[in-house]
Amino acid sequence: MSTPVYFSKFIVTNQVFYKTKYTYALVNLKPIVPGHVLVVPLRPSAYTLSDLSFEESQDYFNTLQLIQRFISWFYKSDALNIAIQDGPEAGQSVPHLHAHIIPRYKFHNYGDQVYDKIETWGKENDINNWEKRRQEYLDIGGREGRKQLAKPDAQRVERTDEVMLEEAKELFEKLREFIDQSQDNKQWTL
Repeated sequence: MSTPVYFSKFIVTNQVFYKTKYTYALVNLKPIVPGHVLVVPLRPSAYTLSDLSFEESQDYFNTLQLIQRFISWFYKSDALNIAIQDGPEAGQSVPHLHAHIIPRYKFHNYGDQVYDKIETWGKENDINNWEKRRQEYLDIGGREGRKQLAKPDAQRVERTDEVMLEEAKELFEKLREFIDQSQDNKQWTL
C-alpha cells in the first residue's frame, strides 16, 4: 500500500490485509486468540460510531460483515465475538473507532473455561433453575471471575512487525480466495 494507514496516531500499513474507500481490516498487535482482527475506518478522526458519515457507515458495516464471514471461514470458528467499545468510558483504549472480531469455538479455547461452566448449569432451561445458575455464576466471581479467566494485557505479548506482516499477507491471499469462491461473498466488496 502506497499511502500510510493510521490507527489513531500509529502507522499500521503493514498490518492491513483489506482496504476499501473508507475502511480497512488489520491483524492485531496483541491478539487474544489466533484470528483476532480489527475493522477500522480509514479516517482517524472517527472516534466513535456516530462520527461516521452515511457513506462511511455503509462501507464500514459491509466491510465488517465481509471480514467476519471470512474470519469464521478461515479459522473454522463456530461463532465470533464482534465488539465495539464506543468511547473511552466503554473501554476503548485507542481513540479511533474499531471493531474486534474474535473467533470462538464450541470446545473452549484460551479464556473460555467459564463457557463450559455456563453450559453445564442444568440441562433444563426452566425458570426454576435461574437462581441456581445465578448463584453458580456469582460463586466463580461473576463478571470479575470471568475476567480472571482471560489473559491480562500484561501477559499478552506484542508481536513483531515481521510476524504481523506475514499474517497480513496470508490473510490477504486467503481473503481473495474466499471472495472469489462465490458471488455471495463478492457482494460485500461492492
